[in-house]
Amino acid sequence: MKIIFMGTPDYASEILDSVIKTDFIDVVAVYTQPDKPVGRKKVLTPPPVKVLAQQNGIKVYQPQTLRDESVVSELKTIECDYIVVAAYGQILPKAILDYAPCINLHASILPQYRGASPIQQSILNGDKQTGVTAMLMEEGLDTGDIIKIEKVDISDDEMVSELFSKLTKVATVLTVDVLKNFKNYTPVKQDENKATLCKKISKKDGLVYFDDALQIYNKYRAFTPWPTIYLESGLKLKEVKLHQKDGEFEAGKILHVEKDGVVVGCSKGALKVIKVQPNSKKEMDISSYINGKRLSVEDFLS
Repeated sequence: MKIIFMGTPDYASEILDSVIKTDFIDVVAVYTQPDKPVGRKKVLTPPPVKVLAQQNGIKVYQPQTLRDESVVSELKTIECDYIVVAAYGQILPKAILDYAPCINLHASILPQYRGASPIQQSILNGDKQTGVTAMLMEEGLDTGDIIKIEKVDISDDEMVSELFSKLTKVATVLTVDVLKNFKNYTPVKQDENKATLCKKISKKDGLVYFDDALQIYNKYRAFTPWPTIYLESGLKLKEVKLHQKDGEFEAGKILHVEKDGVVVGCSKGALKVIKVQPNSKKEMDISSYINGKRLSVEDFLS
């Protein structure tokens, strides 16, 4: 079986790795995003999928867009049975969708959370379950017929990195299963009445106020390590725990100072803040921060 693989980040590279290691699959080409400048020094860095493909001697293509006719024509010279897409970051035009069955691995239980940030969104909403959907791609955004869904549970304190890792493992197995048994599955149309969208995350999404402790904690779980959660002052809350989700307090008031953190009241509930990072400074224990600011019980964290 010959496949073209399209993907960009670590999630995609782990799926690609499992496909490469499968005896009956031959990855004949890899498409990924162009190299991008990374870090303060803007070092041009290849995406993880490119690195893995080159390590395995697979030809890599990095077009700026798939909508260029010459790019489509070149792709159609590559003989394949399927095109597998995982977090590629580009929309496939109809000419490519028509060339071979395009199978996408989306990290949600579709039609829930179509779009760019399904893993974070499931945590933000406090969901108890999510999953990976293998679907046949069409021109809409994550709207294709569902081939198979594998579900996983989400624990109350699970961080996005942990959930990401769990879903990646599920996706690697699901990909190989769907390719092996594709002809035995009957794709099912999505229920549009249940469809929801999730947007691309930006830095401003990390801004929090001491309003709802549970919502802030879920943001912390979803946005660590990026974009992190932070107060209007720019103070980053680098490690927090949910102290209590109910009860009414003055927003931002320090309720208790304990050995392992500071309990801060919210309009609803309370958080235990353990580590913070002030503007232009290193991460520190909250005790060091409040001592430096001469803050104590009844004062406000800001």
